This record gives sequence, C-alpha cells and structure tokens, in this order.
Amino acid sequence: MSNNSLNSDQLAEIIVAGIKEKKGANIVKLDLRNIDSSVCDSFIITEADNPRQVLAIADSVEDYVFENTKQWPYHKEGAENAEWILLDYVDVVVHVFLDVKRGFYKLEKLWADAKRTDYPSEY
Repeated sequence: MSNNSLNSDQLAEIIVAGIKEKKGANIVKLDLRNIDSSVCDSFIITEADNPRQVLAIADSVEDYVFENTKQWPYHKEGAENAEWILLDYVDVVVHVFLDVKRGFYKLEKLWADAKRTDYPSEY
C-alpha cells in the first residue's frame, strides 16, 4: 500500500506534477496532519471543466505515481460519471472534481482548519 521510502509530502508533489501535466485547475493541498479527525496526511484537490479532462487528470496522476513509486491507488471511485474522482493513496487522497461539483461539495471549507497550499497554474 504505502511506499515506506517516500513520505506523504513527496507523494503529494508527484501527484501535483501529474495534475499539472493535464492542466488541472486550482490545485490545492490541504495538510490534515494536525487535525484529530483526519483519515490521511493530506488531500490534493483540483478541478476540470469537463468530464473528459477529469478522467485525463486522474489517469495522469495514476501514471505519475506508478512511474515514481510502483504503486497504484489503494482505492479509486467516481470514474463512471467523472464528476468527482477519488484516488486513495492511503497517506494522500486525491480529489479530481468537475468544476461545478467542487463548488457544491466545498471540501476546502469542510477542512478549513487544515494548512492550505495553493499551486500556481503554469499555463
């Protein structure tokens, strides 16, 4: 499951690179390590404006993580409708949203106590 030679911050950076490869928008990392009820070290959240790009971003993350760590997600869900794909890497959970769904679920507000890192778009 978790790759012991890689810490969750390093895994998060690989995930962000995979998101940027497919031009994921508004990339945010929420560091959940200091929140008692958290189930992982961090969430990485991004969005796309159409389902095809949501799928492409999720696929890119899987490919980048596998190339760098030889691990696949422990759990994956949401690819059927491509409105919100969740990739669970145990220590880091990736949320790839269709832009309107991200606004509806507001994960950043639910986890507002988390330390937040915003990644600038490079395009």
